[in-house]
Amino acid sequence: MKRLTFIIAGAAVLTLSACGSSKQDQVDNAVMNQPNADQLNELANAAANDAANAQAPVAVNNVDENASAPVENTTNPTDAEEQNVSGM
Repeated sequence: MKRLTFIIAGAAVLTLSACGSSKQDQVDNAVMNQPNADQLNELANAAANDAANAQAPVAVNNVDENASAPVENTTNPTDAEEQNVSGM
């Protein structure tokens, strides 16, 4: 019975201590660390410019690779060749 009382009292103390604290300092720190709208716009523009500059060489490289790709000279099998599967 003493253990049960001790456990209930401990749980009540932990619960009440968590509810009674003020989180205002953490809220102030979070608000203070937030960038303003102008800073966010500058960061977004810089990221968009970086992405556009990074994609431009890739598009040029893809065109060059496709232009120099070898021409495939494979032929499709005839119907008679497709039906001849006895060698498999």
